[in-house]
Amino acid sequence: MSKTQDHEIVSIYPFTEAEIDALMAAALECVLMWSTRDGWPVGVIHAFVWHEGRIWLTFTAQRHRAAAIRRDNRVSVNVSSASYPEGAPRELPHGAITFKGRGEFVDDPAITDWFYRALSRKLNPGDAAGEEAFYSLLDSPLRVILAVTPEKRIMYSSDLANRHLAGTIEESELGERQSGDLERMNEERRLRGLAPR
Repeated sequence: MSKTQDHEIVSIYPFTEAEIDALMAAALECVLMWSTRDGWPVGVIHAFVWHEGRIWLTFTAQRHRAAAIRRDNRVSVNVSSASYPEGAPRELPHGAITFKGRGEFVDDPAITDWFYRALSRKLNPGDAAGEEAFYSLLDSPLRVILAVTPEKRIMYSSDLANRHLAGTIEESELGERQSGDLERMNEERRLRGLAPR
């Protein structure tokens, strides 16, 4: 079994593909982030749907983010297990993922109907009246749908980290140290007169 006291190295705690799907299916909210024309990073919380490896969300066309993403479709999306619904099963994975990806505006009536229904159902499980009411709110002529295709994932499984801290994990379960926790960390340690790790 492996145990660590090194809290500075966190890139070794990824999720499995199954855990990513479970977290993304259960989490209710994400933070969509983009850059303004003058370079400021901005983020807004959205309800979303995870479907076939893409993040689907919606807002109205007059929002500044619509123009910004049409100008530069590079975005990031953060999803945390902190947005699980109340009473979510404890066995769901815990932690957070940030996806770097590209956003595409989708204008297809079939996809619109599918997405509005999927989002309404996700936010109103087992509540047909609530689902219909939310669907009606979404059905607006100004609304746009954004699909984000991830290109990179930055992951932190707090379950894996806690097990590593407790010494109840096999080394084979840990991920590979990424550059921030290897080259960049050791360069920063060198600048501060510390031994490399």
